[in-house]
Amino acid sequence: MTPAHASKHRRRRRPSSDGGGSRRRVVVLTTVLVVAIGAAAIAYEVTRPGPTKAPHQPRSSGVAVTHKVAATTTSTDYNAVTISAVGDTDLGNTPALPPDPSTYLQPVEAALRAPIVFGNLEGTLTDATTSKCGAGSTDCYAFQNPPAYAQILKADGFTVINSANNHSHDFGVQGAADTTAALQSAGIVQAGLPGQIGVVTEGSTKVAFVDFAPYTDTNNLLDFPAAKLLIQQAKTEAQVVVVYMHAGAEGADADHVTGQEETYVGEDRGNPEAFAQAAITDGADLVIASGPHVLRGMQEYEGHLIDYSMGNFAGYQNFATGGDLSLSGILTVTLGANGTLTSGHFTSLLLSSVGQPSVDPSGAAAQFVNQLSSEDFGATAVTIGASGQLSLPAPAS
Repeated sequence: MTPAHASKHRRRRRPSSDGGGSRRRVVVLTTVLVVAIGAAAIAYEVTRPGPTKAPHQPRSSGVAVTHKVAATTTSTDYNAVTISAVGDTDLGNTPALPPDPSTYLQPVEAALRAPIVFGNLEGTLTDATTSKCGAGSTDCYAFQNPPAYAQILKADGFTVINSANNHSHDFGVQGAADTTAALQSAGIVQAGLPGQIGVVTEGSTKVAFVDFAPYTDTNNLLDFPAAKLLIQQAKTEAQVVVVYMHAGAEGADADHVTGQEETYVGEDRGNPEAFAQAAITDGADLVIASGPHVLRGMQEYEGHLIDYSMGNFAGYQNFATGGDLSLSGILTVTLGANGTLTSGHFTSLLLSSVGQPSVDPSGAAAQFVNQLSSEDFGATAVTIGASGQLSLPAPAS
């Protein structure tokens, strides 16, 4: 996390190849219905990779796909699943905490609600006192919330929390262990620590979350062969696989996907485009991301959706705000039991000066994402409609 940059330096890497005239097919023209959290029982388990089963034949997506690992089943007994996903989340930093944390996310609870709700915990849930930052440090950030905040996240609807990021070990091994214990106590699935796959069950369908960041104390997105094995292992554990990546440079001038290896403060933050596309080829049905602290565009790849950054979702004086850094969103998708995207919706949010989210009826965030998607991905850009529905590009003729 870094303070906002003083100015924007946009990169216009790939203008639209069709001059804006490409035909598009609308995946969904209606807003995803709000689903009561209690309407579907959510069971969970955490698994670790074992021997990888032989891959099934690739499923058809209307696009030639190589080395695609199919869903573990195509039985009609399995149901579609609806997932809401958001980006970087922290409810303050001990001792600077919201006056009433239990109501802090109330302005967006209705928009967030779904049977499965995913977010990135950009920090720890611990009372540990020794952090990675040295005494008197002014350029180091170590985030912590009380362990009891896991219960608040659960009450706000979260069912899956990511710990593959650069703040999961802000308070060392003890802080990471405390976070795991707090999430488990609250009944929230954790994903992203080394070898860790988070699995939730909605109805009869299992959904595996395989989360990555460019660090050895998480599932490492810099290690493509290991990532492939973990994604393929997830395909043996669940019918639907979602990959999350905490990747890319940070700040107000990091809103474009460059297609290159990205660095920040001397760290290799990976090549988000290469990793996301490889994840789809290896068997992921959906790729979502955060980490740059700003929204990025969305792309269709091999018939699947990639959201390159959902930005910051919520903070309390944790993250820089202002301009594009104050734009956020909730991505809600419904996937068939074979992983096919059947509906998608983007809810625009606006962050207050301290980082509290609220629904933004102006749709500024959606407009910003559309601009980025068009500039970065051209004919493969995913478009957000006026009412928030997602449209995938028409198949190439």
